Amino acid sequence: MSSKRDYYEVLGLDREASSEEIKKAYRRLARKYHPDVNPGDKESEAKFKEAKEAYDVLIDPQKRAGYDRFGHREGAQGFGGFEGFGGFGDFATGFEDIFDSFFGGGFTAGRDRQATASRRGADLRYDMEISLKEAAGGVNTFINVPRAEKCPDCNGTGAKKGTQPVTCSACGGTGQRQVVKNTPFGRFVSMGTCEKCQGAGRVIKEYCNTCRGEGRIHRERKIEIKIPAGVDSGSRLRVPGEGEAGIRGGGPGDLYVFIHVRPHKIFTRQDNDLICEVPLNFVQAALGGELEVPTLDGKANLRIPAGTQPGAVFRLRGKGIPSLRGFGKGDQLVRVKIEVPRRLNARQKKILREFAVASGLEISEQEGKGFFDRVKDSLGGKQ
Repeated sequence: MSSKRDYYEVLGLDREASSEEIKKAYRRLARKYHPDVNPGDKESEAKFKEAKEAYDVLIDPQKRAGYDRFGHREGAQGFGGFEGFGGFGDFATGFEDIFDSFFGGGFTAGRDRQATASRRGADLRYDMEISLKEAAGGVNTFINVPRAEKCPDCNGTGAKKGTQPVTCSACGGTGQRQVVKNTPFGRFVSMGTCEKCQGAGRVIKEYCNTCRGEGRIHRERKIEIKIPAGVDSGSRLRVPGEGEAGIRGGGPGDLYVFIHVRPHKIFTRQDNDLICEVPLNFVQAALGGELEVPTLDGKANLRIPAGTQPGAVFRLRGKGIPSLRGFGKGDQLVRVKIEVPRRLNARQKKILREFAVASGLEISEQEGKGFFDRVKDSLGGKQ
């Protein structure tokens, strides 16, 4: 049985973890145990290598599938099987497993693994919070992104400055070695990963002192982000080439910035329209007039007609959010909330009573009565 720890346990994940969760867990461990952060600490170096090995397997869908099915013995090798004969993938893997048990492993059923091929760097995600005003007007800002970058001293080769990796003499640069075995069933040829170069096809004689042969270093990079006007929570911005550096000369990944807009104290957003509620006293509602209302750009005057009712909604054209596609702007919807004074002095009460009389309103007999008293009166008088 393998003495290695379970890869999911190494990264602190469950078996249903997404690729984003795997990347996030690896970056966290890499920052904690990287040799550059812990120089001379053998335990940290071992943990870093363990995390790197787990990440390399679980981030690759094919390797992960193999690991989930067969554990450490097959997980990191990948499963190609008889893919050219559609529908026989599982059979090929099982066939290979049988030969591994009898003859020591490495049988690939004719697979052509391109171990020396370059690999594109991982994409990165950055969650960014902005204000509603910034979402409406757009903003240019800078963010700090931790990532793996090409080592500046070895230019990504992993070799000591002034030297270059050399072609592996054991496999001739293919990254694989052919093994011929004579068995009671006949002569079998298997292809396995070259042990000398570990499938890279090249050998580094002297490692780079900066990256220790990895070809990449981990650092925090300040990146400019241009957020267009009109974005909303859930918007995603792609910044090409600002992800992690590639491996063996592969291109860099991309950076994806996910936008989260903070709730506003006054405005709520509905598509490209803004909605706000403003107080209006009952005198203004009855007589009408001009009302000063807030907007994202400052203040604006709104004409209130006489006889405005509670909950009435008025529209300010073009005071909303610009379209992300560049076609016009939304509106601002102003909902009025009519305020009734809680306390009145004697003169105010007298004026209102006079208004009631002039309007033909009967209020004197209800004055001082509670709600339930008025209900009893409406049902047939006092009890």
